[in-house]
Order: sequence, then structure tokens, then C-alpha cells
Amino acid sequence: MISETSAVTFRQNLGEMLNQVQYRHDSIVINKDGKPVAALVDARLFERIRRMQARFDALCQRIETGFADTPEAEGLSEIAAAVADSRAGR
Repeated sequence: MISETSAVTFRQNLGEMLNQVQYRHDSIVINKDGKPVAALVDARLFERIRRMQARFDALCQRIETGFADTPEAEGLSEIAAAVADSRAGR
């Protein structure tokens, strides 16, 4: 479950919220001035996010390398065409 709390409430209830994340595997979004600024997540979930980020970064690097010689306008045109084809196929 994902819950939201203010930064003040988070500070006042840190121990309870750590238990909620550790034992119930909940996530807590921390808001400051009504806007989300951070999240407290289970360590296992955080590790999965880190691995996914690393894989995403590697994929972006491969794409960047593969299209290094392609002019930007041409690349953007190819992306737009692929998006249009994908949407048309739905």
C-alpha cells in the first residue's frame, strides 16, 4: 500500500513509519508544502529500482551509441513514425 504524509507528521512518527515499511512492505510518500518530495520504500523494492535504473541506463547508452551518426532531426522523425505505427496498431 502507498500512503502519503506531511514532512512534519513523518518526523513525529518516524519509528512507526519505518515499521510500516519494514514489516508491511508499504511505501510512504512524504509531502512538503503539499508537494511530494521523497518516498520511503522497502529496501528490497529500492534495490529492484536501482537494478532497473542500471539496466535502463545501459539500454539508453546502447541506443545512443547505435544512433550516434544519425542527425537529430532524422532520429526524432524515426521515433515519431514508430510511435505513430504503434498507436495505429492498437
